[in-house]
Amino acid sequence: MSTVQNCYLLDTSVILDDPTNILRISDENQNGIVISNIVLAELNSKKDDMRSEAGFQAREFFRLADAAWGEPISFIELPECVRNHADMDQCKNDRYYKLALNFDRSLHGGEANLINLYIVHREHYRISSAFTEPKGINDAKIGEIADDYDLTLLTNDMSFRIAAEIRGIQTQSIRNSSVEAPEQIDFTYTYEYDDTPALPPEAVHHNFDQITFVQKTLSSASEMYETGIQRHAFAFNKQIEWCDFDRRFGEHFNEELVRPLNLEQKFYFAMMTHPQNYVTVVAGSTGSGKTLVALQAGLELVEEGIVEGIVYARNTVTANDPQSELGFRKGDEEQKLSFFMYPLYSAVNFTIEHQSSRSIDARVEYTGNVNSIKRENATEIFMKKYNIEAMDIAHMRGTTISRKFVIIDEAQNMTNATLKLIGTRMGDETRLVVMGDPGQIDHPFLSKRRNALVSLLNKAQHSDFIAGIQLRHTIRSQVADWFDKNF
Repeated sequence: MSTVQNCYLLDTSVILDDPTNILRISDENQNGIVISNIVLAELNSKKDDMRSEAGFQAREFFRLADAAWGEPISFIELPECVRNHADMDQCKNDRYYKLALNFDRSLHGGEANLINLYIVHREHYRISSAFTEPKGINDAKIGEIADDYDLTLLTNDMSFRIAAEIRGIQTQSIRNSSVEAPEQIDFTYTYEYDDTPALPPEAVHHNFDQITFVQKTLSSASEMYETGIQRHAFAFNKQIEWCDFDRRFGEHFNEELVRPLNLEQKFYFAMMTHPQNYVTVVAGSTGSGKTLVALQAGLELVEEGIVEGIVYARNTVTANDPQSELGFRKGDEEQKLSFFMYPLYSAVNFTIEHQSSRSIDARVEYTGNVNSIKRENATEIFMKKYNIEAMDIAHMRGTTISRKFVIIDEAQNMTNATLKLIGTRMGDETRLVVMGDPGQIDHPFLSKRRNALVSLLNKAQHSDFIAGIQLRHTIRSQVADWFDKNF
């Protein structure tokens, strides 16, 4: 813990990024955290917005505030770093309030703790009489507080930062939920060896990192060349766990399941069915096999009795078309939901066709090849046999899903709050797979750097509990591959 006390004035954007930023910035009350009455008013104006991420975060802040202990305080009760550099002539009419926010630190690796938040209330801002711009008056007022108290301004608004720094105000930014360069997140490693494959002494790996060892040897001309021999492994418990994919997906593989086609799909399948893995996050472009391979892994786990069924839930956010949302569709709940379950049904039908080609009597169980009616019947029979259920994410609240293989699709269109809702619904012996394509964001308030999928991928880089993988090879078609890379 730092021995130097710093004091920060928070802009609204920092709290709307994530209210728990207050916890991290405070450093167990070592630092002083201040907001102005302007920030409080802006948060209050956003809390009734039920459709945006900003509205949710504003409500999260007020949930903390509603449970907080608070009281008006005097200037002398402010943190020393706030008082030390205050311009008393400019601040003499300000009033102050202290909130003790109760953060449950169990969500962040610690215990519950009270974090002090100080509110500076100013009735009349000098900048109001001189400000001529049609926008930005609130930023100017917040900047006035930062200037008068000589506080470091924390804001994620770039235009505000520039305006504040021009006035000589020290600024910083903090984006807790933003993941920079998510496309560079990787879990694959390649090492060369000449005799016995081994991890380099300096290598640090988390569970389920995917490792390939490439053998090299000296030629007669004393030049190193690859022998063509490769060995594959997971990192697990600081050791190498070998993956014999030839055996795993060769003669011992269940012929009724669709085999993984390439190395990354084999790692993906093996990861999802590993006895010690319960959470997998996968990012993959169009046609990379995310849903199909996940379904095969779920089917194997059902057949082996490890889980009792498969649950598929896909985020019902469409390409910014509110009329296409679930509530606007015709039909009952099941019919409405079916519009959004095409990836699941496509994977199921592909599996049915694969199985029917190997079935002794295709008419008995797999009747999906004659016409659309029989195909629909085959799908229903297949889903009942393996206890496959399609679920609306909105209905997960208040439920506990135990001993199931849960596939969550389109996670790039989810907020972290939605993913947290899903994760906290998982019961004993349930395995969770979270998938999506960071390059296909349809949610109007999210971006490729700020969504649940990349947040979980980022956490998987540093966690032994979450297995992560990126599927970078498109197998659907040349057309799909071209559009994925060029748009």
